[in-house]
Amino acid sequence: MKQEENQTLQRNLTMLTDFYEITMANGYFENGFQDTIAYFDMFFRRVPDHGGFAIMAGVEQMVEYLENLSFTQEDIAYLRAKNLFCEEFLRYLGEFRFECDVWSVPEGTPIFPGEPIVTVRGPVIQAQFVETMILLTINHQSLIATKANRIVRASLGRAVMEFGSRRAQGYDGAVLGARAAYIGGCAGTACTLSDRDFQIPVMGTMAHSWIQLFDREIDAFRAYAKAYPGSCTLLVDTYNVLKSGIPNAIQVFNEVLVPNGYRPAGVRIDSGDITYLSKKARKMLDDAGFEDCKICASNSLDEYIIRDMLIQGAQVDNFGVGERLITSSSEPVFGGVYKLVATQSKEGTMIPKIKISENVSKITNPCFKKLWRLFDRETGKAIADVITLFDEIIDDTKPYEIFDPEFIYKRKMVENFRAVDIRIPLFRNGKRCCKLPSLEEIRQNCSDQIDRLWDEVKRFENPHTYYVDLSEKLWCEKTQLISQHSF
Repeated sequence: MKQEENQTLQRNLTMLTDFYEITMANGYFENGFQDTIAYFDMFFRRVPDHGGFAIMAGVEQMVEYLENLSFTQEDIAYLRAKNLFCEEFLRYLGEFRFECDVWSVPEGTPIFPGEPIVTVRGPVIQAQFVETMILLTINHQSLIATKANRIVRASLGRAVMEFGSRRAQGYDGAVLGARAAYIGGCAGTACTLSDRDFQIPVMGTMAHSWIQLFDREIDAFRAYAKAYPGSCTLLVDTYNVLKSGIPNAIQVFNEVLVPNGYRPAGVRIDSGDITYLSKKARKMLDDAGFEDCKICASNSLDEYIIRDMLIQGAQVDNFGVGERLITSSSEPVFGGVYKLVATQSKEGTMIPKIKISENVSKITNPCFKKLWRLFDRETGKAIADVITLFDEIIDDTKPYEIFDPEFIYKRKMVENFRAVDIRIPLFRNGKRCCKLPSLEEIRQNCSDQIDRLWDEVKRFENPHTYYVDLSEKLWCEKTQLISQHSF
């Protein structure tokens, strides 16, 4: 087999699924449900880190997965060897062609709990089967994009570089995590493969081993400055930041860079009390005439540490953030779920479905739906999101009443607003029907849309709960279903 073909086979992710998706598919087939049309929603129940919003990411990879769904002969042989599946079902898989419709919130868009951020409509076997990969893809990248944006906002305009590849949870965790972090606002990544594949600016200078390899720290600095005079950033904490690192860096800047017409790019501090050290280092650099030399901080940073450092007056120009970003270590799970919300009769009638629980947050919203975002026409800020039945239209030329779906006495009349259906169609009958935006466009969309949120929603502690309401018709449909299934 050619190397290219082998690589393609290795990345065929059709079988990256929970086994029960296949056992259910076989059961659907044997019971004659293979042509039954079903509607599934992906949504999440809680924002990570108790934040006010999350960021949608991973749509491009979800689209790539859905476009390349196919069972190989090796897949069929593997399933046949299980002695669990009928031959007719295995023949069905061998002739499999994706035929579903898919809608999604665009990447980079702020999203909130309970919203149908992805909807899949199609033959139940197909719509059910893609659950695992949709959740895996959207959950992971949305988690990292959300965490990255928190860190970027804490940095108050200072650049944040994603430095987490060596601590990421697997190869794709590093590469796609860097992609998600860039969507969330990071300026670049240390992951070379992410630059090659996604054109994310790659950044990096040296490790402590570079310094240790030379007999003297100043020799290591001198060699690096000669090799990279136009982008010279020196790591100054191998031995002693203030007594050795900064003095040696200043000497090399004067000896190697300045005489040849260059200016230093920066110094990096990776250990110690960075707030204190950065203040002292800033004064030393300024006194030496290097006011333009940037100070970079790294070492197990997150949004809270960065915020405290800046409150305490740290003289840091940019941050390198690794493990706590790429793994979202403070809350490493994005709780997206994928639930059946409706089926369709042979006559085309919609049959709503609901999951009921004593835990109110786990009661699903039934039916095929739309997701609207209401924007204030004067400020441009987002007022609320409203989930409606798919055939409903919110007329933004008239006042519209929103209400809390759990405490229905909490009501508000919205006026002078603009209503936007924020989901887009991705697939029609299994064929992609949209042009995917570039990564730069996604990143810009993320920045623009977050600017449309009120600052109160963006607080790290006790953020304002953004309104996500149901239309009157959808609320009535849900309430009726709950009543029907009450015992």
